[in-house]
Parts: sequence; C-alpha cells; structure tokens
Amino acid sequence: MNFKSGCLSLVVVLAGGCSSMQIEDFQKTEPEFTLEEYFQGRTMAWGIFEDRFGKVQRQFVVTIDGTWDGTTLELNEDFIYNDGETENRFWTVTKTGDGTYEGKTENVIGEAAGTSAGNAFNWTYQFNLKVGESYWKVRFDDWMFLQPDGVLLNKAVVTRWGFKLGTVFLSFSKPATPPSGTESS
Repeated sequence: MNFKSGCLSLVVVLAGGCSSMQIEDFQKTEPEFTLEEYFQGRTMAWGIFEDRFGKVQRQFVVTIDGTWDGTTLELNEDFIYNDGETENRFWTVTKTGDGTYEGKTENVIGEAAGTSAGNAFNWTYQFNLKVGESYWKVRFDDWMFLQPDGVLLNKAVVTRWGFKLGTVFLSFSKPATPPSGTESS
C-alpha cells in the first residue's frame, strides 16, 4: 500500500465514522426533552415527506392527543394529508429506564426503541409502510430536538434494504391555552 492509498483509506474510515449522530452527543444540550412530559395533552405537528432526490412528495398536519399514567404514554395521532387522505395511528410507549423507551403501533414490526439525552430523542423502528396497494418493510431513524419556546423539530430518514427512500421533516408545537376564564363554551 502506498502513501496516497493509505491516506485515502484513512479519510474514508474517518468520514464514515463521523457521519452518524449518537444520542450521547446531546447529553448536555438544553432545553431538556422529556418525551412523556412534552406529549402529555394536545400537540400539533406539520410535516413533509421529501424523496431521496429532494422533491417534496407529501405534506400533512397531525393532531396528537397524549396521556401519561406514570409508566405508559398513549398517543392518538390523526393525520390529514394535502391530497385529502386521512390516517389514524395509536402508539403505546413504555418508559423502560432513565431516558429509554419502547413503543408499539399497528404497523411497527416488533418494537420501536427510543433513547433521550439533553434536548434530543432518537427513535428507531421497522415499519410496514403502505405504498399504493402493497406494504413495504422500511426502517425509520427518527431524531427529535426540543428548541426554546416548546418547538420540537423532527427529522426521520426512511430506508429500505439499506437504501434511503426519503426524509420526513416535522415541526411540533403545543396549542396556545387561553387565559383562565376566557374559554369559549
């Protein structure tokens, strides 16, 4: 092996090792994100799905109602897509330890595994995604980042057979609560 090929090999190894995020990288970031606290009650989200070529394929809005009983977070998600299609997804998420979670929903294969640190949460799972009249087994690598003022940003890379299909981008926010005594009847 000559010097040039040795240096090229080192660059490839170093670049490959630096290309993925690790949850530990966010240990000291703020504001601290606690999944069950954030998703308690009503949450709204706005999202897009961008294919691997950068073209936006779908846009959607999600209304999420969450309840937390001290161990389990239940999320009832209602999706409305820009083409008029609607979808409901019900998640059951169990806190399994300090910053660790497992989750289930209808099309998840096995269980989703989640870990939080600082302002970040990483959620990975395999999913039977409806494409036309069939289902594709895909993998989600889902990252959430809590920002100031309660804004939660989400980026989920979707792959099949190791190849990137696209990316889902979401922005979550808690609806404003009217001041006490001003609720409409």
